Amino acid sequence: QVQLVESGGGLVQAGGSLRLSCTSSGRTFGTYAMGWFRQPPGKEREFVAGITWNGGSTDYADSVQGRFTISRDNTKNTVYLRMNSLKPEDTAVYYCAAVAGLWVKIVPKQYDYWGQGTQVTVSS
Repeated sequence: QVQLVESGGGLVQAGGSLRLSCTSSGRTFGTYAMGWFRQPPGKEREFVAGITWNGGSTDYADSVQGRFTISRDNTKNTVYLRMNSLKPEDTAVYYCAAVAGLWVKIVPKQYDYWGQGTQVTVSS
């Protein structure tokens, strides 16, 4: 069983930055590809960024490409999402998720484990 706990959300002005963290309690963190998703108010959950099991490859949604960076530290069982140049439309609950295997998935139902989410609010 894998438990994921996100942290680092908050309120920030447009143009600002935040770094989200997601820590896993499992001992097999390095065998999972990891993803960040977000769910804006009244909308469906959407893919933001993903990273392979060893950090060797990443993928981003077009809307965050060039502004967000996903990374992981398998020695700390943690995946990060650095968010720069934040916009009001980035406001959402952000979730991290784990999928067994090596490669990034972009469809939420393909993921095996989810965190509880952390709120990110960007004011204009």
